[in-house]
Amino acid sequence: TPGHADFGGEVERTLNMADGCLLIIDAQEGVMPQTKFVLRKALEMGLKPILVINKIDKAFATPNKALDEATDLFLTLATDESQLDFPVFYAIGRDGKAWETLPQKNSEGNYNNVEGDIKPLLDAIIKYVPAPTGDISGDLQMQICSLEYDSYQGRMLIGRVKRGRSSSPSVLLF
Repeated sequence: TPGHADFGGEVERTLNMADGCLLIIDAQEGVMPQTKFVLRKALEMGLKPILVINKIDKAFATPNKALDEATDLFLTLATDESQLDFPVFYAIGRDGKAWETLPQKNSEGNYNNVEGDIKPLLDAIIKYVPAPTGDISGDLQMQICSLEYDSYQGRMLIGRVKRGRSSSPSVLLF
């Protein structure tokens, strides 16, 4: 949650594990202060964000205003022209729906029963986020982002494999 002592460090550790990112903005709340911080860090690290205007179905949602705010933020933070070319999607995440253009509301003035699924956003991730790089033949090297514990599975390390692969069948790496 933004505001805790290590928010900046947590953002940087997480972004260091990524090859791309989704910048998700609530269509009702718009750009928040933490959005600026996270986008600045993502752009500094060379990530190319995919903008998602989410919760377009909220009663007081203003997706076009949220897009304008996000565009202004990109204009403020971009350090080169290529960072101003970003894909935009509109979504109702709770329903697993995303569109490349803002869908038309139904005859009742809402998005209930408007056709859609998450496939366009997943296709965009494949198209715009570069594939991971690394040497899978070398010794295992993993950047750990967080530690978890499960009473059944025990200690779990969550992170990014930078090199190699695990020889243990009980290890699941992402």
